[in-house]
Amino acid sequence: MHAFILAGGFATRLWPLTEKRAKPLLPLAGIPLIEYLVRDIPEDVPVTISTNANFKEAFEDWANSLNRSNVEILIEDVKSDDQKLGALGATAQWISEAKINDDVLLLTGDNYCGFSFDAFLAAASPDTTLIAVHDIKDLELAKAFGTVLTKDNSSHVVGFEEKPKEPKTTLVNTGCSLLPKSVLPIVIDHAKEHPDNVGGVFEELLNRGKPIECFSFTEAWFDIGSFDAYIEATKELVGGRVIEEEGSSIEKTECNGSVVIGERSSVSDSELTDVVIFEDCVIEDCVLSNCVLDKGCKIRGIDLSGKMLREGTILP
Repeated sequence: MHAFILAGGFATRLWPLTEKRAKPLLPLAGIPLIEYLVRDIPEDVPVTISTNANFKEAFEDWANSLNRSNVEILIEDVKSDDQKLGALGATAQWISEAKINDDVLLLTGDNYCGFSFDAFLAAASPDTTLIAVHDIKDLELAKAFGTVLTKDNSSHVVGFEEKPKEPKTTLVNTGCSLLPKSVLPIVIDHAKEHPDNVGGVFEELLNRGKPIECFSFTEAWFDIGSFDAYIEATKELVGGRVIEEEGSSIEKTECNGSVVIGERSSVSDSELTDVVIFEDCVIEDCVLSNCVLDKGCKIRGIDLSGKMLREGTILP
């Protein structure tokens, strides 16, 4: 088995936080988002992470910090979305060029999955594609995702709908799948005409009579594609605590909900509610709620709610 993690997007919906930073490297409760995935992949499974040239150095530095030697960073030599191969195109190119002849654990690097990969892999059947699904229990919310249709509420997948206007189910695809080596030629073939559509390859597998099963989990799942999703994921993982990273300090400050204070950041005479502060920030005499402050921000005497501040912001 080989794991392949897609981490090459430019994440414009999360700007300014992702203006200079890859979304999978965003800290979530003090740990890079993608690290939650890599930590849970069995140690004997080699991991390849596909990203773009803009983030080459950041990913390599992060990989070198891991206590794991079988993580490879694969660089797609592009610096904008219009130059990209596409998610499926990048996957197919890697399969071809690396001569992969094994099952592939395919993951999207901007998702947090609370289930165990050991449990997921244990549910796999020979020569059967397995996808992880989550019931979001809201038909309105399901319109924003790829939904998965099953036969008589079983684990047998019979169809897919991409961002349906009228969803038939609240079961959504979570960006985690196990592709048996027998279907890799189909992945390569489908990518030639549809390089951007990872979800479409599963429909193609069904069209060609290849079985697909789903692994349904109830643990937390977040698609970190927006500011609101990032805040909600932080609340889930921090769990109402205050996380003070190395070198940080808090003085005469009331903290409510989930609060993260990054390395070497200081907060004084303030009130914080569900706030993430990155490294090297200085916060004095502020009231902040549902905010994210990128590194190096310096603010004093400010009330903010529901805001993201770009790196190095100084207020007033």
